[in-house]
Amino acid sequence: MINIYRTIGLFVTLSLAACGGGSGGGLAGPTPPTNPGGFQPGVFLDANTFFAQCQVPRAGINPATGQAYSDVQGTTTDENNFLRSYSNDTYLWYSEITDQDPSLFTDVLEYFDLLVTTGTTPSGQPKDKFHFTYDSEEWFQLSQSGVSAGYGIQWAFLSSTVPRDVRIAYTEPNSPATNIAQPLARGAIVLAVDGFDIDVNTQAGVDALNAALFPTDGAQHTFTMLDLGAANSRDVTLTAANIVSEPVQNTQVFSTPTGEIGYMVFNDHIATAEQSLIDAVNLLKSNNNNQGIDDLVIDMRYNGGGFLAIASELAYMIAGDAPTAGQTFEEMQFNDKHPATNPVTGQALTPTPFYNVTLGAPFNAVPGQALPTLDLPRVYVITGGGTCSASEAVMNGLRGVGVEVIQIGSTTCGKPYGFYPTDNCGTTYFTIQFRGVNALDFGDYTDGFSPRNTPGAAGPTVLPGCSIADDFTRQLGDPTEGRLAMTLAYRDGQACTAATGSAPGGASFAAEAPRATEVLTPKSPWHTNRIMLP
Repeated sequence: MINIYRTIGLFVTLSLAACGGGSGGGLAGPTPPTNPGGFQPGVFLDANTFFAQCQVPRAGINPATGQAYSDVQGTTTDENNFLRSYSNDTYLWYSEITDQDPSLFTDVLEYFDLLVTTGTTPSGQPKDKFHFTYDSEEWFQLSQSGVSAGYGIQWAFLSSTVPRDVRIAYTEPNSPATNIAQPLARGAIVLAVDGFDIDVNTQAGVDALNAALFPTDGAQHTFTMLDLGAANSRDVTLTAANIVSEPVQNTQVFSTPTGEIGYMVFNDHIATAEQSLIDAVNLLKSNNNNQGIDDLVIDMRYNGGGFLAIASELAYMIAGDAPTAGQTFEEMQFNDKHPATNPVTGQALTPTPFYNVTLGAPFNAVPGQALPTLDLPRVYVITGGGTCSASEAVMNGLRGVGVEVIQIGSTTCGKPYGFYPTDNCGTTYFTIQFRGVNALDFGDYTDGFSPRNTPGAAGPTVLPGCSIADDFTRQLGDPTEGRLAMTLAYRDGQACTAATGSAPGGASFAAEAPRATEVLTPKSPWHTNRIMLP
């Protein structure tokens, strides 16, 4: 299985050949190494029988627990047996795994890649697209801070093979990309990196591009960039740093003849998003002498997910008390072995409600404060292929209580699933363990949510709205930017097929058709999952 999360830096490839949430818990320390009787198809010992029996045991203190590692000497077969038993117990589609003898595989990661369903979605895509691993120490650092090394640039790969097209999707304030005399901004095109042309087709060149685009902390690289609207390129030298994203940006209100329309860009369901979302909603509520807004546009085209509780808070702030009181925002459903109990935590399953107050740590607002509300019966959501997981949960949760969701952009990633990261022997494993359903018991959107005029789209995941390509010729929040302009035009009754439309102030835009291949906007795994509170 090609694993985009394990190879997150390998989005730039040779043109001749492609390169190939919550906290874990619920496992006891290792029992004496044993595998009585060897492999028996369909017979599974408890995962604890093999837990922490490692080919290369770790020594020292586990930073995740503060205790000494419990690893003991084992074998690759022991590690494979742990994965086999753990998957059989907790994998959502455990009955669809082809059972294979763990002793026949010397590569643990190769064996883990086989512990998946071979089923497909209605569109023919793999049912499980989210099976991956991470080095445990790296995952711990990422999960503790939510930061990652970079320049404060979200790259967009319109094409990762020759002829390559790599642009800036957005930048973070107070980052290496913006703390320069002429800040970099959305739409700028990468022409070369460290002397290598963007279309270099040697392994050394491709490695250099990937090293620069996905740097380590402190690494310095020189980019040749063509800024949006510029006639000439320029060289920019950037030093990577640990970046904390600003999750909510460009909050504003468009005054139109048909009403006051609020807009915000929401990029990450991270802990600091709680206060940022509260501030944005309060700003929108104070509009027009505290009369508020008539409609809201949330731009989540690059929001891959994060904390599910943040998604619940946002959905509540959109809808208000009336439709959400006593309702389920999302309910976790494990496999049929665990209908009432979480197999990882051992706790009884209880739905996630629409949270109406701030929750406290790890979030950044004062706990127990009432959340502001917009009390809207509908919401416009701008989406892309990178709209995933907790972002899709916002859409699904609102639809579950009767709030109309109108979608502008392209089909979302299709991830109604989640997992608990599980460490064993220095590798953290991510295997789908639960699905999330809304108050109507709906969570079957494995092919993503799609605007109604998307070619080939059908079924209950087709939403009102318009399919339109991402527009890199305008900044996010510009009312003439293609997706935002289409949203404003659609709200005013214009059809999706209109070649042009009008934005506030009379500016015109072109309705670009969807691209054959969705733009890739790779993010850290921390930003592309449902992260559950402990």
